[in-house]
Amino acid sequence: MEKRQLGRSGLRVSRLGLGTMTWGDDTDSEEAASQLVAFVDAGGTLVDTGDIYADGESERVLGSLLGDLVPREDIVLATKAVARRTEGPFGGGASRGALLSALDGSLRRLGVDHLDLWQLHAWDATVPLQETLSALDYAVTSGKVRYVGVSNYTGWQLATAVSSPTTFPIVSTQAEYSLVERGIERELVPSTAYHGIGLLSWAPLGRGVLTGKYRSGTPADSRGASPTYAGYVDHHRTERAARIVQAVVTAADGLGTSPLAVALAWVRDRPGVVAPIVGARDTGQLTGSLAAELITLPTAIKSALDDVSAVEFRYPELGPPS
Repeated sequence: MEKRQLGRSGLRVSRLGLGTMTWGDDTDSEEAASQLVAFVDAGGTLVDTGDIYADGESERVLGSLLGDLVPREDIVLATKAVARRTEGPFGGGASRGALLSALDGSLRRLGVDHLDLWQLHAWDATVPLQETLSALDYAVTSGKVRYVGVSNYTGWQLATAVSSPTTFPIVSTQAEYSLVERGIERELVPSTAYHGIGLLSWAPLGRGVLTGKYRSGTPADSRGASPTYAGYVDHHRTERAARIVQAVVTAADGLGTSPLAVALAWVRDRPGVVAPIVGARDTGQLTGSLAAELITLPTAIKSALDDVSAVEFRYPELGPPS
């Protein structure tokens, strides 16, 4: 699998990441092990989790697989800190105390002495930004973290964070990005380009909608049928999304491949994207995502998909009115 630089850092990651949001919940340890082996065998290196996923079980499951099953040094281990709100002295959120406690918890659950990429899960307007960033600096200085990033930041939030005085730069940002969710192109994508930040796209398959599986209903074994994830999927089950899905299906038929591969190849090769992060219900579904490595979309198909999924750019993105 091709490797790409993560922003302007020296860190190289596979151009497809493995997401583990459902590990320890809808995905048990045995299936997680199968997915991890298939991903690494295909040349994948970037594995992404988060301290909030399955209330920490995702990190525990992933940590249990490192070592004997997959060598720790073969993957780029990335997690995120939500730092839940608490009534304790640190108050939770993105305070220095809460973040560093969250970091220690992630290291403990994963069973490792350091993370390759530690990311802030969301912006916290209630904590001074410099305090939050000081926690990232300490995490790297202490040797517990190699690189730092953010997640779900707006364009102005990212620009403010990367322009603030820190010892160690932010190298990446995660954001939802797919054919059915292109809002980040208005401000966040230009911000990543200007500041040299690597973009990791989560939900690159439109939370599963772009696979085409929901066109005629809700499969019983899908996330859309899960009480935990039904609302997550329903967010993109709209009339606009249905038109985009039909275009993806048409393109896949013409190329002799799957809608999943078309949707994933589209976002993988968008300007600024370093790696889409895909989660899979089972190893068979992950294998379908890995097959996208063999696909390069023709220019005509990319243009058609761009058109059907386009977001509106107006003031101020296009500048002042003439």
